Amino acid sequence: MLVFTPGEARAYAEAGRLEEWIHAFLTTAGANVQLSVGLKRQTRWWYGPQEFPLSLLERCCGPEADMEYYQPAEDFERQVGGMTRSLQTGWQPAPLIAVYTPHGTLSVRDGSHRLEALRRIGREAYWLIIWFNVEQDKQHFLAQYQQYLPE
Repeated sequence: MLVFTPGEARAYAEAGRLEEWIHAFLTTAGANVQLSVGLKRQTRWWYGPQEFPLSLLERCCGPEADMEYYQPAEDFERQVGGMTRSLQTGWQPAPLIAVYTPHGTLSVRDGSHRLEALRRIGREAYWLIIWFNVEQDKQHFLAQYQQYLPE
């Protein structure tokens, strides 16, 4: 039975099975079947999981008016508050999943609530999986963010 921790994701990545782990997570515990379906529509290139500075990540979901996926503040706070409490008692959430955008940014597509909860407890970095829609973007990412990546 999968538990969807960063360590488990790393083990799947080392075995060349990261995409399998991602879809298993998104279609069960991650409750983001739509993202899983969308990711399967074309070939993707993957990086991670790797610890990455949270300050470099952008949420796509939240109560701010400009969010791509708007969520009322009360609902957002309820989810983030529950995750914050769980983090304080030892919960180790699944890695965040982001896309490298054509603008060179990292947009969290699964984990906006986890990202906010991690920030609120003072975490500066967490495990991240990144997907690329074209193979060249992975090379651009590696060059752009090389100072944050292991040697």
